[in-house]
Amino acid sequence: MNMGVAQQVMTIGMVVLGTMLTRFLPFIVFPSNKPTPKYVQYLGKVLPSAVLGLLIVYCFKDVSLLSGSHGIPEFIGVAVVGLIHLWKRKMFLSIAGGTVLYMILVQLVFQ
Repeated sequence: MNMGVAQQVMTIGMVVLGTMLTRFLPFIVFPSNKPTPKYVQYLGKVLPSAVLGLLIVYCFKDVSLLSGSHGIPEFIGVAVVGLIHLWKRKMFLSIAGGTVLYMILVQLVFQ
């Protein structure tokens, strides 16, 4: 099924509108000359930890401790992410280092 020119223009327009809305809405709702509401400050404090916990649960949800590699590459990958982050305090480096090591372990060591 092919889209006509009008549908393509409407699709592009909606994508542009959605992108602009998500970019500009926070500045409209929370202008810089007013203090940030307490609930937004609270969410800024608790959401990073909650998201990290959610990601950890998601990473380990399909790990079987009784078969295969017994979750060893996953646990090593998470440990490496934690150690690199404690050492360097660089999020990208931590995630990249743990991911690269995990992929090496899965592809070459725990086949």
